[in-house]
Amino acid sequence: MTTTPPGNITKKADLSVSGPESGTLRVRVNGDWTIGAQIPEVAELESSLSAGSVNILVLESSGIKAWDSLFLTFLGRIKNLCSQQKITFKEEGLPAGVQRLLDLAAAVPERTGARQDEVRQSYLERVGGRYLTVTASIKDGLAFLGEIAIAFLKLYGGRAQFRFSDLLLVIQRTGADALPIVTLISLLVGLILAFVGAVQLKLFGAEIYVASLVAIAMMRVMGAIMAGIIMAGRTGAAFAAELGTMQVNEEVDAIQTMGISPIEFLVLPRVLGLSLMMPLLCVYADFMGMLGGMIVGVFMLDINVRLYYNQTISSVALIHFWIGLIHGTVFGVLISLTGCLKGIRCGRSAMAVGQVTTQAVVGGIINIVVATAIITVLCNIIGV
Repeated sequence: MTTTPPGNITKKADLSVSGPESGTLRVRVNGDWTIGAQIPEVAELESSLSAGSVNILVLESSGIKAWDSLFLTFLGRIKNLCSQQKITFKEEGLPAGVQRLLDLAAAVPERTGARQDEVRQSYLERVGGRYLTVTASIKDGLAFLGEIAIAFLKLYGGRAQFRFSDLLLVIQRTGADALPIVTLISLLVGLILAFVGAVQLKLFGAEIYVASLVAIAMMRVMGAIMAGIIMAGRTGAAFAAELGTMQVNEEVDAIQTMGISPIEFLVLPRVLGLSLMMPLLCVYADFMGMLGGMIVGVFMLDINVRLYYNQTISSVALIHFWIGLIHGTVFGVLISLTGCLKGIRCGRSAMAVGQVTTQAVVGGIINIVVATAIITVLCNIIGV
C-alpha cells in the first residue's frame, strides 16, 4: 500500500467508465482513494451494471496514487453488485495487495446469524413468553424460600454456617443507623396526619380528637408502613446491591467452592437482623409520629399538653400496639427476603446489579402494600 505525500493537502479520487463494448464494461480509477479524499459519484456505474447489457467488468487501476480501506469498500460494493447481476468481475488490473485482501474477504464466509434482523413477535408469542417468565420467577422464589427454611432449621439446631459478627453488623446498619431517617419521616407523617384531621375536626369543635386520630393511625399501621418503605429503599436495596456485586465478582462462587452455603453465610444474617429490628423501628416510628401530632395539637390547636397526653392514652388499646408489631415483623421479613432474593440471583454485569437494586425496592414496596391489605382484611374478619 502506498501513502500520500505530506504536501498533498487536497486528495481527490477519479472514476471513468467506458463501454459497454461487446458486453464488456471498462472502469478506470485514478487519483487518491484514501479516507478523506473527494470520492466521485458511482451512480452511473451502478446504473450501467444494472442495465443488463454488461457481461464482463474490467477494472484498471494503474493510475491510483494511494489507496486504503475506502478503496476496498468501493470494490466490495461493486463486486457484490456484479455477483447479483451475474456479471464477471475481473481483478487482474488491480494492485496485488488489493487482490489478496479481496481474496481473503471472499475466503471467509459470513457467519450464520451475524446479521440480526428485527423479528416481530405475535401477540400470542409475547403472552406466552411473559407467562413463562412469570412461572420461572415463581419457581425460583419458592426454591429460595425452601432454602431459607432449611437455613433457619439449621440455625435452630445450632448448625448454621454464619458469623455472629455479621449478624451484629446487620443489626447496627438496620437499627441504630436507620434512626435519623425514621425519625424525620415519622415526625413529618405525624404532623401531616394532625393537620389533615384538624381541618375537618375544627368544623365540629372536636380538635381534641386529633390526638386519637394520630395515635391510632400511627400505632396500628402508618408507623409500620412508613418504616417499611424507608427500609425497603434503604436496606432492601443495599442487600440486593451487595449480594449482586458479590455475584459479579464471583465471591458467591468462591464461598460455594469452600463448601459453605451462601444462603446460610450471606442471606440468613441479613434476614434475621432486619426481621429483629423492624418491630423496634415500628415502635420508634409510632412514638415519633405521635410526637409530631402533639406538636401540631399544642402549638397550632392550643390544646393543653396534659390533655393531649391523656386523650392519646385513653384512645390507644393494646391490640393496636400488637397489630403494629405484626405489621412490622411481616414487613421486615418481606423486605429482607426480596432484597436477598434479587441480589443472590443477580446476573454477571454492572447493569444487572442496577436492575436487581431497582427490583428490590419496587418489589419490597409492593409486598408491603399487599401485606398491609391482607392483614387489614384479616383484622376486619377477626374483629380487632
